Amino acid sequence: MSHPKKRVITLIPGDGIGPEVTQATLRVLEAAGADFNWDRQMAGVEAIEKHGVALPDELVDSIHRTQVALKGPVTTPVGKGFQSANVQLRQALTLYANVRPARTLPGVESRYDNVDLLIFRENTEGLYKGIEHTVVPGVVESLKIITAEASERIARFAFEWAGREGRKRLTAVHKANIMKLSDGLFLESFRKVSADYPDLEADDRIIDALCMQLVKAPERFDILVLPNLYGDIVSDLAAGLVGGLGVTPGANIGIDSAVFEAVHGSAPDIAGQNLANPLALIRSAVMMLRHLDRPELVGRIRGGLWDAIVNKKVVTRDLGGTASTSEFTDEVVRSIESGAVRPR
Repeated sequence: MSHPKKRVITLIPGDGIGPEVTQATLRVLEAAGADFNWDRQMAGVEAIEKHGVALPDELVDSIHRTQVALKGPVTTPVGKGFQSANVQLRQALTLYANVRPARTLPGVESRYDNVDLLIFRENTEGLYKGIEHTVVPGVVESLKIITAEASERIARFAFEWAGREGRKRLTAVHKANIMKLSDGLFLESFRKVSADYPDLEADDRIIDALCMQLVKAPERFDILVLPNLYGDIVSDLAAGLVGGLGVTPGANIGIDSAVFEAVHGSAPDIAGQNLANPLALIRSAVMMLRHLDRPELVGRIRGGLWDAIVNKKVVTRDLGGTASTSEFTDEVVRSIESGAVRPR
């Protein structure tokens, strides 16, 4: 009797707290019944030390083969030196859509009770192209690249996602009142695509006004669609509305590949101390399971998280609890194995 071949997924544990939260996530996936084979690869500081580059060719080749990766946080030195491994990875694989949910979580204390934001950030251009040079000593010029192709692509991705998930309203975020050509093109592209989806509401906000309105009344917004830099900033702001980067998942999705990652830093100051919160990477793994169309695994993990956090009130120190990384993971695993179900 032949057995179906196990799905291979690229695994990037990262550095700092990365290996700890990755191991916790693998335990949760195993408890839920995930039967993947993992192709372990390195990036960031660990890769620099071993290969002299932050993003080895072996890692990119692996994701080209597997088409799916689960990634812990990686460290990139600040300032001069190596380009961010995260930015390089997105560009190398054309992971054009960064998807960041920011949703109020039962059992996780935050300032708001009913936030349910979904943020789509264009991931391949803008100022993150890294095209900059010194004009004369003391003067640096950076070029912001906006194209109709990339702007329409991220808008269409967001509208398609909204239609599948039953979302109702999309808001383009820009500074077209000042950057009339670049942000103007992004806004024009969004409006062009929105015409193909008459059943969905579409509007726009200037970036500074949006930030003020998010802080005052985040429940007024549904889906946000942003250029690269604004998306980076606003997605972190939105994470702060629902408990912080330690609880929010993220995905980078392209035409052929998808990378699911914890969006927080590598926190080297607490690495190896069994203090890190693995919730963000666990929830990123849930996004990965949705991408792979494994709803039964999604349901088991969501039930386990609900039971551990809401019913048993087991949370890590960053959320006001006392649980270590391993204690939190143990409780989630026990809840999954007991068949806990999250209420609808």
